[in-house]
Amino acid sequence: MIDARAVIAPDAKLAADVEVGPFAIIGPGVEIGPGCSVGAHAIIERDTRLGARNRVHQFASLGSNPQDKSYKGEPTRLEIGDDNVFREFCTVNRGTAKDQGVTRIGNQNLFMSYSHVAHDCVVGDKVVLANLATLGGHVHLGDWVIMGGFSGIHQFCKVGAHAFIANNAAVTRDVPPYVMAVGQPAAPHSVNSEGLKRRGFTPEGIRNIRNAFRTLYREDRKLADAMEALRKAAASQPEIEPLVAFIDASARSLVR
Repeated sequence: MIDARAVIAPDAKLAADVEVGPFAIIGPGVEIGPGCSVGAHAIIERDTRLGARNRVHQFASLGSNPQDKSYKGEPTRLEIGDDNVFREFCTVNRGTAKDQGVTRIGNQNLFMSYSHVAHDCVVGDKVVLANLATLGGHVHLGDWVIMGGFSGIHQFCKVGAHAFIANNAAVTRDVPPYVMAVGQPAAPHSVNSEGLKRRGFTPEGIRNIRNAFRTLYREDRKLADAMEALRKAAASQPEIEPLVAFIDASARSLVR
């Protein structure tokens, strides 16, 4: 299962059924769970843990040093869950000591070719980064977020669950759940209705989310006034609760 031309550090821990292709490099402190495959010429540099059934395609790079000038070689980590796919030339960096020291990737995510996850990012589950999508440092992505090709998110921004970042969009502020953000800089365009349908949201739930979007963005309200209306709606509409919680926790301001 392991090609003789692969280079594996003596202290790396690989499950018995892990497949490793020719010229792949697996560095010190790496742990790879059952059912994983590592393609030819892929690099898992150091202090990286992969759960089960992850697929690392050829030339991908996981666990390399953070691209942060303040990094001085402190011990940091990359933690990856289960059932993720990292396509060709995808790059994911470890964390930095000035945050929690770890970059975290959830489960069932797809990172297409040339996508990049910077240091200290937190990526939820079932996220898609299309080709050349890029996360700056300390970015948080909720579950089911989709980033179109060539899109980018500025460091420290947060994107809520089920949001959609359009191709070529440049996100410089927080994007609430359910919102489709478009443009440079990214602005709220509409609700990601098609994505919500595919994920089993009811027509009533989607209608409630659309009404909440109008309250937040289309009725020329001040944010405090809009939030008061959203809190009232959330009392009887559970799909609005994540939206309210996200906005309450936002420290960078919202896309407007």
